[in-house]
Amino acid sequence: MKEIAFREALREAMSEEMRRDESVFLMGEEVAEYNGAYKVSQGMLAEFGEKRIIDTPITELGFTAIAVGAAQNGLRPIVEFMTWNFATLAIDQILNTASKMLAMSGGQVGCPIVFRGPNGSAGQLGAQHSTAFESLYANMPGLKVISVSNPYDAKGLLKSAIRDNDPVIFMESEVMYGDKGEVPEEEYLIPIGQARIAREGTDVTIVSFNKMMKVAMAAAEELEKEQISAEVIDLRTIRPMDWKTILDSVMKTNRLVVVEEQWPFASISSEIAYRIQKEGFDYLDAPIRRITSADAPMHYAPNLVSQYLPDVPRTVNLVKEVMYLKK
Repeated sequence: MKEIAFREALREAMSEEMRRDESVFLMGEEVAEYNGAYKVSQGMLAEFGEKRIIDTPITELGFTAIAVGAAQNGLRPIVEFMTWNFATLAIDQILNTASKMLAMSGGQVGCPIVFRGPNGSAGQLGAQHSTAFESLYANMPGLKVISVSNPYDAKGLLKSAIRDNDPVIFMESEVMYGDKGEVPEEEYLIPIGQARIAREGTDVTIVSFNKMMKVAMAAAEELEKEQISAEVIDLRTIRPMDWKTILDSVMKTNRLVVVEEQWPFASISSEIAYRIQKEGFDYLDAPIRRITSADAPMHYAPNLVSQYLPDVPRTVNLVKEVMYLKK
């Protein structure tokens, strides 16, 4: 095992797959000459050249359309968005072409493409740069949605995404690119659609993903100080979702809390709550509860940022509520 940063894990995944398969290439704003806006693609231009590491103009709809067309003609593009907030400009190509073409062509034309970049908030960046998009893309049949929380998962799942024959939405976090974690020296893949039990417990199940895993894990540590044993599940893949792992945990703990950086209406937690109450109602000893971002745009002021995002104290209190304990 070796310890590397999140951005290095992504770079290794892309580089290994590009060495393995000449049809794989990377394109996006500043990915080549500048080594990537977040230095994820650092050094890749020197190794693979300008035909496979391609700088684009600030035209998300345009370069996404080029990549989707390339995928439909036998190549395997990786499209880097500087932030998923900017990918809204390209949603016509993602929704109306990439996600639908296999069905519209009767299975004759696929679209093996990866769209990746940082998602959600990254501090005081204002409302237009702070939206979490997992629930939006998970609502589109034909797309697979991955949202990772650590370097190990980032590398293993990105390699699987690049090899996948369907369009994959791959979501990272700007504030985690410098986070370090252990990654095997040898090659490995992580199956798409398989959640991870990050911490075992017996009293309550906490489900989360992406950078909110830090809140979930920290809350579990605080709860342990009060003899409350929390099992924490990292979804890793939003669609297809690993329902069995969640349900098996709830059957053991009888309580469920979801922590996510989505707006509350029609969110990932909404879908989880519906599915688990449908299939596991008899195992629940309390209503399913969740903590999400505020139902509003995220503003710049630091006091509003702290109120907007889920945090450890509120997560701890929510767990105590489902256990019918006083705050």
